[in-house]
Amino acid sequence: MLKGKVAIVTGGTRGIGLAVVNKFLDNGAFVVLCGSREETVNKALAEIRNRRPEAQAEGAWPDLTSLAEVQKLAADIYEKYGKIDILVNNAGISARDSIYQYTEEEFDKIMNLNIKAVFNCTRAVAGYMKEQKSGSIINTSSVVSLYGQPAGCGYPASKFAVNGLTKSLARELGADNIRVNAVAPGVTRTDMVAALPKEMVDRLAAGIPLGRVGEPEEVADAFLFLASGMASYITGEILSVDGAVVI
Repeated sequence: MLKGKVAIVTGGTRGIGLAVVNKFLDNGAFVVLCGSREETVNKALAEIRNRRPEAQAEGAWPDLTSLAEVQKLAADIYEKYGKIDILVNNAGISARDSIYQYTEEEFDKIMNLNIKAVFNCTRAVAGYMKEQKSGSIINTSSVVSLYGQPAGCGYPASKFAVNGLTKSLARELGADNIRVNAVAPGVTRTDMVAALPKEMVDRLAAGIPLGRVGEPEEVADAFLFLASGMASYITGEILSVDGAVVI
């Protein structure tokens, strides 16, 4: 589905991001996997190559909150491959502190990575996509962008912003044949969920109409669909992959 496409995936070292990387590789893409540290990127690449030695993947660890660093990465990728077809803005962090304990530094940290980095990466690749008259940008939102959450207001606020950026950029970049969408996962079996006690996971699953938490690979399928030609007339959408949960 993505044969010969060049993709950048931020936050690609674990969880949903790594599942997206593997899904793209399985479907013929060249993938540049971005993480926060060299060691985590190299660990993820080792896991990928152990699984499929022929994988066409490389790693990078730019500071996504720095437009200059992201622009340099995009320029290097474009120089090497001659195009950038897909950008997945998946990097993000969360916190569940009460507003009474929430610090300004924590709020800024979440906003910088969860929304400013999305802007920076999109800004860095949009010109190349415009020049080639095609591109697909997919942002990771969250089910909490639709309903909020009872604590940790910075995370849902950042994901509401991701939705707004997604819809606005879809309208702005559509004339250049650049599609912009988002995937909003629900409760998914990432490292964070896997570390929870079974009783807690069971309680979470009980509130999901499908009766279970989602798997990263199921969320990655949504990214694959939106990145592919099968979604050629879909832009500005926030695609929920949440088992119909209402938080």
